[in-house]
Amino acid sequence: MSKFQKMTKKLTIKQVSSEFGVSSSTLRRWEKQGNFSFDRTQGGHRRFSLPSHEPVPPGPPPRSVALYSRVSSHDQKSKGDLDRQTSRLLQYCKEKNYTVAYSFQETASGMNDSRPKLKQLLKLATLGKFNILIIEHKDRLTRFNFEIFRFLLTSLGVDLIYLEETLPKSFHSELVEDLLSIMTSFSSKIYGKRSHQNKSKLPTV
Repeated sequence: MSKFQKMTKKLTIKQVSSEFGVSSSTLRRWEKQGNFSFDRTQGGHRRFSLPSHEPVPPGPPPRSVALYSRVSSHDQKSKGDLDRQTSRLLQYCKEKNYTVAYSFQETASGMNDSRPKLKQLLKLATLGKFNILIIEHKDRLTRFNFEIFRFLLTSLGVDLIYLEETLPKSFHSELVEDLLSIMTSFSSKIYGKRSHQNKSKLPTV
């Protein structure tokens, strides 16, 4: 009798997913492989049987993947660049037989360090919710300080995979737009500060 036939705990698929930190689709795959047994309640719901003495299932740890796609402008998004980028990442995962647990799409400058989806992604990484992050290019994650992001993810046990070393020529204009946006932002701050200083020098009536 195998150790997976000596079961005492009966849990829902949500409870099992939370306990092992994997997606429900991964659990269904493990079920088909015979790593879990389950019973049906009178209402027809699955109740998985877990070994009381085993903290994890046998075999290698699950490879849970997160995808991150980004474009800088809504014009690029409307032309389908963002969806095509995600499709290429999904195709890569299909070829590698990876299980995609999370997929994030974002429309924002790569120089913006306050991107909501990026923050959500990093929070999930700190919680150990995935162990592979796949992007199309380094620039999709960040324009600068890529090695800092890589160091952070590696320290959290996440492997960072990028499919291409550099962006295609069609995306070079995007970098120019990002640089112009930074210049515009700094110019506004400088002129705003000067305007405030000039107003403070005016004599009061």
